[in-house]
Amino acid sequence: MLGLLRTGLPALRAAAGSQLQARSSQHDASARARLLLSQLFQPLNLQVGGVAGCEGQAAELGCRSHRLMLQGGLIHPASPGCYHLLPPAVRSMEKLIRLIDGAMRNIGGQKVNMPSLSSAELWRTSGRWEQMGPELFRLADRHGKEYCLGPTHEEAVSELVAAHGNLSYRQLPLRLYQVTRKFRDEPKPRFGLLRSREFYMKDMYTFDTSEEAARHTYELVCAAYRSLFKRLGLRCVQVRAATGTIGGTASHEFQLPADIGEDRLVLCPAGHFAANVELVDEEQTACPACGEKLTQSRGIEVGHTFYLGTKYSSVHNAAFYTPENKLQLAEMGCYGLGVTRILAASIEVLSTEDSIRWPSLIAPYQVCFIPPKKGSKEERGAALLERLYDEVAEALPGLVGDAVLDDRTQMTIGKRLKDANKLGYPYVVVAGKRVCEDPPVFEVWDQSSGTVLYLTREGVIELLSKVQLP
Repeated sequence: MLGLLRTGLPALRAAAGSQLQARSSQHDASARARLLLSQLFQPLNLQVGGVAGCEGQAAELGCRSHRLMLQGGLIHPASPGCYHLLPPAVRSMEKLIRLIDGAMRNIGGQKVNMPSLSSAELWRTSGRWEQMGPELFRLADRHGKEYCLGPTHEEAVSELVAAHGNLSYRQLPLRLYQVTRKFRDEPKPRFGLLRSREFYMKDMYTFDTSEEAARHTYELVCAAYRSLFKRLGLRCVQVRAATGTIGGTASHEFQLPADIGEDRLVLCPAGHFAANVELVDEEQTACPACGEKLTQSRGIEVGHTFYLGTKYSSVHNAAFYTPENKLQLAEMGCYGLGVTRILAASIEVLSTEDSIRWPSLIAPYQVCFIPPKKGSKEERGAALLERLYDEVAEALPGLVGDAVLDDRTQMTIGKRLKDANKLGYPYVVVAGKRVCEDPPVFEVWDQSSGTVLYLTREGVIELLSKVQLP
C-alpha cells in the first residue's frame, strides 16, 4: 500500500499541475481574446472642439454627425470629400450591409459586383456622358481610351444583361444588386459622409416582362426599404421626387427629416401626400387628397427609387424571349440606398450634441465593460469584471467581437463612463462600489432608455442574451 501511495503521489501532483496549467492556459487565451479599448485603432478626440486633421473647418463641423464621427474616431479626413473609415465605422457599415443583404434576398435579389471603371462609350450611347456634366469623374488610360468612375451603373448592368441574348421570360423578374464604392465630383463636399465625393451605395437593377410586373417590383422594393428603416428605428418618409439625370417616369426619395437636410419637403399631416418641393407648385398649400394644410420640412435623402421603363434596355438591347419566342425589351427599375450616408444620417437624427446614439442593430460594439480604477478601493473587482467578460463571451458567442473592455484603469470610472456615453455603446457594464458585495452586483447602463440596472453575474448574462444582432 505504501508503495502504491509513493507511486501515486507524483501522479496526483502531475495531474493537479496539468489541471492548473490548463486553467492558466484557458485564462491566458481568454485574456488574449479580450477586445481592449487601448488596443483599438480608434483615435479619440472626445473633448469639445478637439478634432484633429480638420484644418479649422469650423463651419463644416456645424453638422452634428460629422463632428461626432471625427471626435469618436469613426472617420478621418483624407482629402476634400474623402474619408478614411476607421475600424468602428467599418464594423457598423458591415452590419448595415448584412441587414441590406437580407432585405434584398427576401425580395429575390442576387448580388453582383460591377467594375467602378465604366467605358465612356457606354455612357455616350445612353447620352449621359454629356448630360452628367462636371459631376462625373472622367479619366483616360495610357492608350487614350476614356472612362468614368461610376456614380451609378444603369449602362453597365443593361449591357451585362444584353450580353446574355438567350434570356427567357421564365428567368424574369431578374433583380441584381451590389454594394460598392461610388464616385461623384461634388463641387462643395460638406457635412462629412452626408455629402462626399467617394461613398458606398447599394444599387439594385431590376428587369421585368411588363410594365405591370415592373411596377409590382417597384412597390416590393419600396416596401423593403420602409421595413429596413423601421427595423433600424429611423423615421423615414417616402416622398415623390424628380427623376433627374437617371430618368424614367416615376421616382421616390426616402428622407430622414433633419434640420440640416438639403432637400425641402412638403408633407400632409395626415400622411396622404409627401413630395420633394421641386415637384410641387408654389401655390399648392393644401393636400390634394384630403385638403389639409401642407407642412414643410427638411430631409436627408438616404434612398431613391426609379421606374425606368425601357430607357436603358432599348439603348443596350436588354431583351428577353416571350412565350411566343419573340424578343421583347425588358422593363427596368433602379433602386439606391446610400450606405455610408445612412450611417451618418442615423447619427445626425438620433444623437445629442455631444454623444453618439446608434440604431442598436448597427452599433459598432454592443457592450463596454468598465473595471475599477487602479489603486481604488474597488480594485479587486477588476478580476470579477474580467471573469464576467469571459463568461459572457462563452455563454453568448454571438457577442464575441461586440464586447469591449475599457482597460484604461489609470482613469476614473466616471471619466470612462462619460466617454462610453459619448461613443454610444448600447450597454455599459461597470464594476462599481457594489462589486464587492456577496454576490457581486454590477451596474448596467442601458443607453437607449437612460436607465441604470443593478444586476448579478447571471442577470447581466440574461440581459445581454436579448441583444439583437444583424
